[in-house]
Amino acid sequence: MSGSLDVRILLVEDNRLIAKGIVAGLARSAITTDHVHTSAQARAALDSVDFDAIVLDLGLPDQDGLALLKARRQAGDLTPVLVLSARGNTHDRIQGLEVGADDYMGKPFDLGELAARLYVLQRRQSGRAAQILMHEDLQLEPRSGWARLDGREVALSRRESHLLAALMQAKGRYLTLDQLKGELYGFDDEIASNTVNVHIHHLRRKLWKTVVVTVRGLGYRLGSRR
Repeated sequence: MSGSLDVRILLVEDNRLIAKGIVAGLARSAITTDHVHTSAQARAALDSVDFDAIVLDLGLPDQDGLALLKARRQAGDLTPVLVLSARGNTHDRIQGLEVGADDYMGKPFDLGELAARLYVLQRRQSGRAAQILMHEDLQLEPRSGWARLDGREVALSRRESHLLAALMQAKGRYLTLDQLKGELYGFDDEIASNTVNVHIHHLRRKLWKTVVVTVRGLGYRLGSRR
């Protein structure tokens, strides 16, 4: 499987052994996986990070996965969802698709097929998403990571590009430090307390000093150049 696309998914699976295998298997296909065990943890993750797709088990300990999916769709969340469940008969598949799943796989499953289907969902979502983010004279293409300011191309690192994209997509809203960390790293990564501020410093140096505005108690937002 090609790793040319930068894919990050959320795995909602309460069986730790199955989850460990999925995380390891998808890593070999260059797919970054954040794993949570419950519906409550999934909601918290989805409120903090924009994922390319969700792999959702239905038999969660605190809420049925279909109820979680239905609630997210009713709230306007369009993140692609692949249901991965032992409930694999035709009725269950139809029900899952009707509630809002984009794809449905039964257990047991093949990891290669799972990765392939996730790449299909990611490409489909990329086709729907806006290809270029704009703020004043700044343009950013999130998938490739290139940025242009006044028509001049600016070289950004992968982390800097992700951080800038999160701020541009927030459209002036403040993002907390934890939200920015969630955009840049997996939940299980060890992150130094000043890491996000280092990336912000680099963005200010490469773009303009007020490209990121910091307000104590509120967080970070995109700032005006004027």
